[in-house]
Amino acid sequence: MRSSFALLLLSLLITIMGADAQTSQHGRIVVHPQGRYLQYADGTPFFYLGDTAWELFHRTTREEARLYLEDRARKGYTVIQAVCLAERDGLRVPNAYGELPFTDAAFTVPNEKYFRYVDEVVDMADSLGLVIGMLPTWGDKFQLKWGPGPEIFTTPERAEIYGKYIGNRYRNRQNIIWILGGDRPPEDKEEIVRAMARGIALGVSGGEDYTSCLMTYHPWGGSSSGMWFHAEPWLAFNMQQNGHAYDVDVWERIEKDYQRVPVKPTLDGEPIYEEHPIDFNREKYGTSEALHVRRDFYHEVFSGACGHTYGCHAIWQMWTPDRYEPTNFPVRSWQESLSLPGSYQLGYGRALIESRPYFSRIPDQELLVGDPGRGHDRCTATRDSLGTYAMVYSESGRPFTVDLQRLSGKRIIAWWFDVRSGRAFPAGKVDRKGQNSRRFVPPTTGKGNDWVLVLDDAKKRYPVPGSELYEKR
Repeated sequence: MRSSFALLLLSLLITIMGADAQTSQHGRIVVHPQGRYLQYADGTPFFYLGDTAWELFHRTTREEARLYLEDRARKGYTVIQAVCLAERDGLRVPNAYGELPFTDAAFTVPNEKYFRYVDEVVDMADSLGLVIGMLPTWGDKFQLKWGPGPEIFTTPERAEIYGKYIGNRYRNRQNIIWILGGDRPPEDKEEIVRAMARGIALGVSGGEDYTSCLMTYHPWGGSSSGMWFHAEPWLAFNMQQNGHAYDVDVWERIEKDYQRVPVKPTLDGEPIYEEHPIDFNREKYGTSEALHVRRDFYHEVFSGACGHTYGCHAIWQMWTPDRYEPTNFPVRSWQESLSLPGSYQLGYGRALIESRPYFSRIPDQELLVGDPGRGHDRCTATRDSLGTYAMVYSESGRPFTVDLQRLSGKRIIAWWFDVRSGRAFPAGKVDRKGQNSRRFVPPTTGKGNDWVLVLDDAKKRYPVPGSELYEKR
């Protein structure tokens, strides 16, 4: 059972992180001038900590939506990914209030009552400091391949009309990030995707102004939007889906996007979900746990991602046993799943990242001397471009050696950050004089014993990793 200290700490962390996080105060989300990260329009850093609530508009009541959104806001999430034309037969199965998204059999006339509820949820999220990662449609509506469909965006013209409608509807909302796609490869439907992007821009700005609407593409498993659309003017940042397998070298996929030209931010929009059958095979591999979501977060963010997305198997589908058929056997209802440990722990990860200078952070595996490890023994390193701090994630608690010459300052303060509790522990001080490298041994080792080493230039007087609150306890 989670300690009262951890719960109090998390509440205080969210007060600090979320009190001034609303787009009404800082403006909409844009790409940082250097092209690696996201920020608010006024320059305030924006860490994309998302959650996949794909069926939020389709399967929740107002009261349920508020319960969910308040929980995610308390935990430090910044983006909620939700779909207007939902995956679970969203064209033919009504929402919780009995409304379908279109009023006609040809799916061309939007239903004002349906979209009015979407409006309410978007506004509710904004009041809590949350951004909606809005998918206008799930992918089966333009690229069937699997799922209930039907394909209704069969021509670029039709996709542009719908894009313009929904862009115009939310043109005055600053808490929107547009996500096209929806778990599909575009393949021969690229023109339909481009048309929907163009339509959104026309609706938002009255012209083909993509700077007015931050946009990306959610691809299918094991791929990135950069494979098809990296150079497109409407694609502001890349999104990956690294899927629901455990034995994946996710850092390599992030690194590939990080090296693309022109420079654009990248992140994982659908990693392994908590309590999901691993690789869709529970009998063979079991069900994912908090470790699985943590490893993806730290390996990917430390490899250069501008944020990360959490997912829970019951929550994405908003499943309750009394109302819906389950998809791939969720373990418990979405309400019971709100308190899974991984959902807290990614909030701790965001707090850690934001406790140090933000836009100067770079990936740097050369910080590690020797073999960084492979698979689940991997260590992944990141640091400030000036060397004033560094962080190393050891997935299995494996010892590693750090090249101290890549850091600044005569004295280094070391911390061990516990990714499970969000607490940091002093790990001593290092005098760099006469030392080129230093070996570090995490407090515990073995599967599930992942740790982050934080190294700070003592002159900078950085706060305790995660939050200044640790100094005050």
